[in-house]
Amino acid sequence: MKQQVIVYLLLQLTFELAACMSIRTPKGSTVELPCYSSENDITGANITWTFNGQSIGASPQSDGSAKVVKNDFYVSISPVTAASQGEYVCLAVLEQGMVTTTYSLTVESLLTTVKIQENSDVLLPCYLPPSSGVISNALWFKESSVGKRKRLQTEEESGTQEKIELISPNELDQTIMVRNIKMEDAGLYICESADGQRLISIQLEVEAPPTSLPISCQDHVEELEPCLDENSRTDEPILRESLTEFAMKLYSYITQDNPSKNTLFSPISISAILSHLLLGASGKTRKAIERAICVPHDFNCIHFQMKKQKEKMGESLQMASQIYYNSQMNLSESFSRLSVQYYGAKPTKLLESSEENTHMINSWVANMTNNRIRNLINEVSPSAQLILLNAVSFSGQWKFMFSEKPKKGYFIKHNGDMSRVALLHHSKYMAATSYVVELKAQVARFALSGDNSLYILLPNANTLSALQQVEERMTDVNIRLMINQLQTVSPQTTEVSLPQIKLDVETNMNNLIKKLGLSSLFEGARLCGLSSNSDLVLDEAKHKAFMALTERGVEASAASSLAFSRSFPTFNALRPFIMLVWSDRADVPLFIGRVMEV
Repeated sequence: MKQQVIVYLLLQLTFELAACMSIRTPKGSTVELPCYSSENDITGANITWTFNGQSIGASPQSDGSAKVVKNDFYVSISPVTAASQGEYVCLAVLEQGMVTTTYSLTVESLLTTVKIQENSDVLLPCYLPPSSGVISNALWFKESSVGKRKRLQTEEESGTQEKIELISPNELDQTIMVRNIKMEDAGLYICESADGQRLISIQLEVEAPPTSLPISCQDHVEELEPCLDENSRTDEPILRESLTEFAMKLYSYITQDNPSKNTLFSPISISAILSHLLLGASGKTRKAIERAICVPHDFNCIHFQMKKQKEKMGESLQMASQIYYNSQMNLSESFSRLSVQYYGAKPTKLLESSEENTHMINSWVANMTNNRIRNLINEVSPSAQLILLNAVSFSGQWKFMFSEKPKKGYFIKHNGDMSRVALLHHSKYMAATSYVVELKAQVARFALSGDNSLYILLPNANTLSALQQVEERMTDVNIRLMINQLQTVSPQTTEVSLPQIKLDVETNMNNLIKKLGLSSLFEGARLCGLSSNSDLVLDEAKHKAFMALTERGVEASAASSLAFSRSFPTFNALRPFIMLVWSDRADVPLFIGRVMEV
């Protein structure tokens, strides 16, 4: 079921690392192979494709054969058949040389099959071709008998609660979730593009649930295994790499939902609250959270290392956690003790009324964020059993101050519209700037107090596609390469212009939780280490972020920036850019954001 994901997601990540790539895909799917990682990099090239030594043209020769599309940049195979298996070679001839890319395509001999237990939820994957241009949601069908099929309606189409949910509407990822699977749901599911192109066929097999009674939390509680080597030299790098990988994964998911809007979030805050929840998780839920936050399974030192990272980030980043619980629930003594030990969160009982609880929680959040986030939640449900909170507040002053003289300029949006804004300007600012090849972006590093830095990434052009190309390259590996590169560059006198900004952004955390593979939290999860109550479900998830760039420095609950320079040393971020606030001391990202308009 996951093999087609590899075709569409990992091609862009592995292309420049390998001259030949092996791809496995099932019969009936659609595959598109790019000639290069970016079409702009080989503009004007003479491109030819061959399959097992034979030329590929614009029309398929037979069922399962390939054709070239989109100025020959892609080879498209739809539907994939046994005849599609073999070697695909792209040759791009440029004035400065040639580029050759080879794909070895293996076709699975059997239909893609998914097995699921009755009463469970299942994800059925489907991906639109990368060259599809304007995105229209795919159409899903269920075949009732040979030659007969029924169109499936999703929540996105009906606007009401449905059995089937399209996880990422209007995105290339057209995966659906089918809830509460029953025996009659078994059968063949077909995903097609809006123009009738079959993308994938999935045979769903439903198995009866085990007859034995499920283990209750009262019968079984997994004890947290201790961190045996708190002085390990490998545990801290493991967590740093996990936090960076998690931050880039979050950025990818969040920007997919908001392709042309301002974005702002704190990966360190989201990671901390999920790590806190991990204290009480067991079984499949524990493994799912570990996968979501990108830490190895049974990494028992995660809580000790999270506490250590919090201490390293020092006074510039204030982080606090809190627990509010219903006095009627059986809150685990172990969870309470470890929450205080690792996260400084002493459990507090909820009050009598919803209004009192809402005021109490929002007051705590406002106090921990210097009143920047005052209304995190709208209402506390009377049935609320447990509320986990995490708040971060960041303040970093410029080590090299901007001019205090007021100056105005124009911020140019990606569509060409302009808005007049107040500027942070200095004609002789000391900043480290460099072009980062891995990101295809000009990057500037601004030193902040407390051993922190603000990185601004500026694409090559003022277009949405140029920005998205940078975002596609923002892997954890490339970001760390960027950090290492800019830290070795000496600051030089540069004319700098940045917009003064104040961002206040709320992230759709419910959707983000689902994309992280934690949908089971909404349906009922294994949280036996938290409480002996086995019926705890996640009701709502929230994340809000604030950030300001002012004459004094950066104040944030989440942040991000981009940069540009010319032959005359200039850094002019008066068009869409990406921001990254980084803790140099802890070596982890604190805030990430994107400015599309001011």
